Amino acid sequence: MSGELIHRLSHTAEVAAPAHVAYTLIADPERWPLFLPRNVYAQRLDFDGTRERLRMWVLAEGQITSWTSQRVQDPARRRITFRQDLLMAPATSMAGVWSVQALDAGRCLLRLEHEFTTAQERPQDQAWLTEVVTANSRSALDSLRFLAERWPRLDQLALSFAESVRVKGPAELVYNFLYEIADWPGQLPHVRRVALEEPHVGIQKVALDLATADGGEAAVAGIRICFPHAGRIVHKATVPRPLLAAHCGEWSVLPDEHGVTVVSQHHALLREDTVEQILGPGTGLDQARRTVRADLTRESRQILQLARRHAESAVRTL
Repeated sequence: MSGELIHRLSHTAEVAAPAHVAYTLIADPERWPLFLPRNVYAQRLDFDGTRERLRMWVLAEGQITSWTSQRVQDPARRRITFRQDLLMAPATSMAGVWSVQALDAGRCLLRLEHEFTTAQERPQDQAWLTEVVTANSRSALDSLRFLAERWPRLDQLALSFAESVRVKGPAELVYNFLYEIADWPGQLPHVRRVALEEPHVGIQKVALDLATADGGEAAVAGIRICFPHAGRIVHKATVPRPLLAAHCGEWSVLPDEHGVTVVSQHHALLREDTVEQILGPGTGLDQARRTVRADLTRESRQILQLARRHAESAVRTL
């Protein structure tokens, strides 16, 4: 960084929760796609309990950007340092610190600090990065504060589950069906419309109109990151269903010597303030959880069954 101007940013949030709760949330990056609105996917590449290496995909001013980071966790000091090694463009360096400071009983201060450099001949890069880092930091801190302050009932608000099907057909045909989401209307009863953009190979921005169980319609939108060689498609809702504050998941195509297992995983976070409005007065989180799981299960099974039919029919035709 010799000769380069280092830009420093610091953002904080006071949290009405114990310090160890806030630290737990920042120490588990694999849950960030569910917990942080602008985090699309986080993949832990290595972790020895202290040092870890992460690959991140994040929304930045409507663009999908990616980087890898080295992080060092220090739970005793409630501090995590990070440094990007594969950089978020247009930074020429990016590093920082998460820290949690205990305040009075049951309160803490959550701090996120960044320092970065950009090419001196491109001052517009510094302005863009300052805007993006500031917006994403504030969004992350607001979300972490919200979650930490609801920690005692976070298990009621969050739910995760999976559906799977066995397929006697090529994994490539199953994956292609899942990848070609623009072809789903007319094949799947709950998908009425799909608008698809692919700004980069393997990155899909989608908007869908879905038929709901009560005969209505829901408009949702999201990002899909596709890994064809691994047989995986991860997804994150940018406009989730009305009952949900967040929704993400993954399609996995897993071949073995006897065939293929296709798995649909879902992770969802309920939006408490819409439960009674949508499901009726007096409805609680338990009913909301059952409704969300039933809806997502029904739709996942429809997609899985059609993917199986698509692959097995092609095999019988050959």
